[in-house]
Amino acid sequence: MLAGDEFISSPPRKTVRFGGTLTDILLKYERGETTDFELLKHQLSDPDIKDAQIINWLHEFRSSVAYLTKDFEQLVSILLKLPWLRRSREVVEEYLGFLGNLVSAQTVHLRPCLSMIVSQFVPPRITIREDDVDISDSDDDEENLSENFDTCHRALQTVAKYVPSTLQFLMPILVENFPFINKSERTLECYVHNLLRVTVYLPTLRLQILELIVEKLLKLDVSTPQQDIEDAEEAANNSDSEEKSTEEGLFDMEEDEERKEDKVVSPSSERMAHPLAERLDILMTILFAYIKDVCHVDGKLDVNKTKDLYRDLVSVFDKLILPTHASCHVQYFIFHICSLKLGLAEAFLDHLWKKLQDPNNPSVIRQTAGSYIGSFLARAKFIPVVTVKACLDLLVNWMHKYIDNQDTGANAYCDVALHGPFYSACQAAFYTLIFRHKQLLDGNLRKGLSYLQSLNFERIVMCQLNPLKICIPSVVNLFAAITRKYQLVFCYTIIERNNRQFIPVVRSGTGGDFVQMCTNPLDSFFPFDPYVLKRSKKTIDPFYQFWEELSAEDLENLKKPIKRDTPEDEDDDFLKGETPQNEGVVEITPNSYESNTRSPLSSTGSPSGCHAQYPH
Repeated sequence: MLAGDEFISSPPRKTVRFGGTLTDILLKYERGETTDFELLKHQLSDPDIKDAQIINWLHEFRSSVAYLTKDFEQLVSILLKLPWLRRSREVVEEYLGFLGNLVSAQTVHLRPCLSMIVSQFVPPRITIREDDVDISDSDDDEENLSENFDTCHRALQTVAKYVPSTLQFLMPILVENFPFINKSERTLECYVHNLLRVTVYLPTLRLQILELIVEKLLKLDVSTPQQDIEDAEEAANNSDSEEKSTEEGLFDMEEDEERKEDKVVSPSSERMAHPLAERLDILMTILFAYIKDVCHVDGKLDVNKTKDLYRDLVSVFDKLILPTHASCHVQYFIFHICSLKLGLAEAFLDHLWKKLQDPNNPSVIRQTAGSYIGSFLARAKFIPVVTVKACLDLLVNWMHKYIDNQDTGANAYCDVALHGPFYSACQAAFYTLIFRHKQLLDGNLRKGLSYLQSLNFERIVMCQLNPLKICIPSVVNLFAAITRKYQLVFCYTIIERNNRQFIPVVRSGTGGDFVQMCTNPLDSFFPFDPYVLKRSKKTIDPFYQFWEELSAEDLENLKKPIKRDTPEDEDDDFLKGETPQNEGVVEITPNSYESNTRSPLSSTGSPSGCHAQYPH
């Protein structure tokens, strides 16, 4: 913050007179004599006004702020439009002093002052038109942009220091000034960066600012389905390949040195081909950097600051992320902060668990919480096996109790509307087992098998609620293969029966009625599916558990059951070279196993095109 009362106490050095002092001009205006007042407005509005003139006028205004009542809103508006930021240091300091005097004496002008400061959070606007098309909306070549932003934050701190009600008025202004998502990447980047800077010196606004940013990021995220991003990247790669082959054909006679220079990798290789994905990538990179900076002091994790930020981010998660269906990337802010400390990851799992088991929560929220539990346990490399087992125990025990209560009652039949959270918990447990089964069995196969048998998946699979009929086919098929291999439960009889009983869904379309098979009745998705934004994924990948495509040999091995009487020394040989060490866990993901396929089921209440993906 700025020192003491330097702006308030520093006296004006010189006055400017046009038929009297500024005070005289203002008093004359109140009596109806407007000539000098109009001349004053004209001088202040002059685009060619000199630094010395601005300084002299500001001196005069600082000593006359008591007269700048609401009646002089128009004059204050002209003063707030002065091009002070891109002027000399003397002009900047004098203007900051004027702002301090003005808001202290006349709080009626607080809102326009705040609006003026916040409007400077983006690069200055320039317009380049070709054929009536706006080509650019920000001046990215502004040399002093960083310094100007620093000055804006000084101004905002000054206003907040002198007027306590600043916090009350600032947040709506930050919301109003947030650029549209179709603005340039630079404009969005600067605005979000400056919003996050505000949270450093106005910490009481942090939660609201984080909510605002995440809300805007979500709009970008749901507007860019992952399939669209991948299609755009593929098209761009194909286009680059064609251009490269054409250039090679045209310039075969060029010297080798020139060709080497042509092949230097451009920074543009990190750009996303999809324009909205490019914006989202830049903004996610800023958000990840902010989380890291807040949580670390002198390069070391500050536990208290990290916990405080975690609480705010979980609050944002509950309010915005959890109710949003099938977002692809924004939710990774909670993944990122959880990767900083195991205790946070465990707290997050506990938070989700409470959401899932609480019958007072809406069913859709409970189901989504189940999806997050399964995806987080499967994908977060930093979660140890002991935590995975603890979560599996909670999930499975809850499922067994649910079956105890439901399996013999009037609702003991397969129905997503009645038992949605149960099916979501089942899918989370199955999905976790698919990803983590080798780690669960690592070191001592017999002990590991004993643990998996104690979960009694057979009872869950065989119950009247029939979870295998509801869960996504890719998860069911791989769960069946793994549990068959280790002789935990034989699912194929139930799967075949379910396939025979599959009820087609009749849907109406523009070409008439047509029949679809409902392969995702839970309308579920996996929130921590692979992250594809090029820049920001560098923050996620070191902590992310990838799945390697299964080879033909792996698939064949899944068909071979393990003998129960295998000696323990042979157990280790069986697992040798196969157990994932956090670095290389097999990856069977709902969008990467054998083929990429969209669910034919339209997701009710979700953005168009954001359907769950699953393999056959």
